Amino acid sequence: MRHRMRGRKLGRNASHRKAMFRNMAVSLIKTVRIDEEAENAPKVSGRITTTVQKAKELRPFIEKLITVAKKAQPHIENAAQYATSAEKNSSEWKTWRESEQWNQWNQALAPALSYRRRAFAELRDNEAVDILFNELAERFAERNGGYTRIVRLATVRLGDAGTQAIIEFVGERDRVKPTRRSETLGSAATEEAPADEEAPAEETAETESEATADEAPATEAEASEGETAEAEEDKKEE
Repeated sequence: MRHRMRGRKLGRNASHRKAMFRNMAVSLIKTVRIDEEAENAPKVSGRITTTVQKAKELRPFIEKLITVAKKAQPHIENAAQYATSAEKNSSEWKTWRESEQWNQWNQALAPALSYRRRAFAELRDNEAVDILFNELAERFAERNGGYTRIVRLATVRLGDAGTQAIIEFVGERDRVKPTRRSETLGSAATEEAPADEEAPAEETAETESEATADEAPATEAEASEGETAEAEEDKKEE
């Protein structure tokens, strides 16, 4: 039994699996920056194709690295207030290097440097670490986990008929979640409610206008009766 032996062996020993995940993670991270002039430039940024089993094992490996990069961002932002924009080895830079401000910058940036070294120990690639900390960490700053998605492909791999899948970073090419029919009906009922409330006011106005129209003929009839009565009294007096 494989008790407490989490994960797939994938037909490889431990060192081989670690090297494979490292190479796959570096390949996925580097696709964020597409160099169109490169010989084997990826067609889609932030995506690679592999087998379903490898993609499921790679996902937690790379998402933990993104979490490490996100933890370094507050320290980098805090250290920016003590940094200098002077060119290295210039007189201004040397003055800053010998000042107390450099010590404050060094202390504020120390935790971020530790996180960066942890990421480099896993990836062993400076460009991939740079993309991880400068681009991916900022992209997922407001997202708590779930930085990648796995999508199965219908076509199998030629040669061994392995089930294929793509693993990519979320945030691009995301599909809009379809709204449920009940939610649509609920919003429609909410919009119709004010119209129903306005209807009694319109009916009241129409009723008042009809009442005024009915009273007008009655007033004219009373006036004509009054004139007839006066005419008869005048005849009697004559």
